[in-house]
Amino acid sequence: MLNIIWCCFFIVGGLFALFNGLWLGKIEVFSDMLKNIFEMSDTAFDISIGLTGVMAFWLGILKVGQDAGMIQLLSNKLSPFMRKLFPGIPENHPALSSILMNLAANMLGIDNAATPFGLKAMQELEEINPNKGTASDPQIMFLVINAASVTIIPLSVFTFLYQLNYPNPTDVFFPILLTTFIGTFFAVVVTCFLQKIPFIKNGLLWFFLLAAAAMAGIYFGLKSFPPEQMQAYSVAMSNFIIVAIVIFFITHALFKKINVFDSFIQGAKDGFQVAVGIIPYLVAMLVGIGVFRASGALDGIIGGLRYLIGDYAFIDALPTAFMKPLSGSGSRAMMIETIKTHGVDSLVAKMVAIIQGSNETTFYVLAVYYGSVKTKFTKYTLSVSLLCDLVGIIFAILFTYLFFT
Repeated sequence: MLNIIWCCFFIVGGLFALFNGLWLGKIEVFSDMLKNIFEMSDTAFDISIGLTGVMAFWLGILKVGQDAGMIQLLSNKLSPFMRKLFPGIPENHPALSSILMNLAANMLGIDNAATPFGLKAMQELEEINPNKGTASDPQIMFLVINAASVTIIPLSVFTFLYQLNYPNPTDVFFPILLTTFIGTFFAVVVTCFLQKIPFIKNGLLWFFLLAAAAMAGIYFGLKSFPPEQMQAYSVAMSNFIIVAIVIFFITHALFKKINVFDSFIQGAKDGFQVAVGIIPYLVAMLVGIGVFRASGALDGIIGGLRYLIGDYAFIDALPTAFMKPLSGSGSRAMMIETIKTHGVDSLVAKMVAIIQGSNETTFYVLAVYYGSVKTKFTKYTLSVSLLCDLVGIIFAILFTYLFFT
C-alpha cells in the first residue's frame, strides 16, 4: 500500500505537471518540483536530527516508567473493566494480561513495548479461537480498540511540533485526549453491539459516562474563560500533567529501587536510534509530498474539495486525515508539510497535529496483528475501524474549532 501511495505522488504529480506546463503554460512547475526535491530532503534531515535530543529524553523517561512497573500498574487498574469487554476469554487466561499490557503501553506512548505485547496477545487469543483463520470476537475487539488509538501521552506529536518551532506543543494535549477518548468509546460501543455484549447491563456504560463527565467538566471549566485565558489555562494544565507524570515516574522508580539514571540512559539510546532511523522514511515521504504539491496535484485536489464542500479551513487538513489510516510515516510527513506550508500558528497546523495524535494507522495495525496469526477472514474489523477513524477525524476538526477559535 505504501509503495503504491509513494509512487503515485510522483506519477500523478508528473501528469499534473505536464498538464500545467504544456496546456496552461506554467513551465516553472518543473523547476518548482526539482527545487522541492532538494528542499524537502534537507528539511527531512534537519527535522530528524533535531528530534534526537527530545526523543532521547522522552523515551528515557518512558523507559524509567516501564522498568518501574508503570505498565503493570496501569494494566492492573484496567483489569476489571477489560474483563467485561472480553467475555469470551476464560478467567485467568494469559491473553487478558497481554491485552492489558499492550493497551497500557499504548496509552503511555511506549510503542516499542506495545507491539510485542500485542503480538503475544493475538497468538494467545488464536489458541482459544475455535475457528482458526477467522477472527474471533476477542481478537476483533482488541484490534478495534488498538485502531481507535487510545492515547494519554501523544509523544511523537509533541516532539515534531517542538522541532517545527510550534509555540506551545502541549496546547493540543486536551483536544487529542478528548478525541481519542470519543473514538475509543465509539469503537467499543459499536463492537459491543455487533458482539451482543450487554454494554449497559454489565456497567461498561457507567465507566465511560464517568470518564466523559470528567472530561466535559474540564472542557466546560476551561470554556467559561475568554478564549485567550482558556488557551493559557489549557496549556498550563497540560504542562502540569506532563511534568507531574515525569516526576511521578522518577519517584515511583526510586521507590521501587530502580537505578533511574541507568534506566533513563538505556531508553535515551533507543530514542536516538528512533530519531535517526526515521530519516530515510521522512526523506522519502516529504520529497514525494513536496513534488506532489509543487506539481499542482495536491492544490488541485484541495481545490476540488473546496468547490464541493465550501471554503473551510479543515479542507487543508484532509490529506493528513486520509493518509493516517494508510501510513504512519506518510501522515507524519503530510502533517509536517502542511504545517510548513500554512505556518505553525495557523488553525490548520493545530488541526493536523490533533488528527495525527488521535488516529491510528489502521491498515498497518490490522496487517501486522492479523498477519502474525495468519488470519484470512477478519469479518467486520476493517469496516468498524475505518468508521472509528472517520469519527476521530470529525471530532479532531470539531475540537480544533472549539479550543482555538
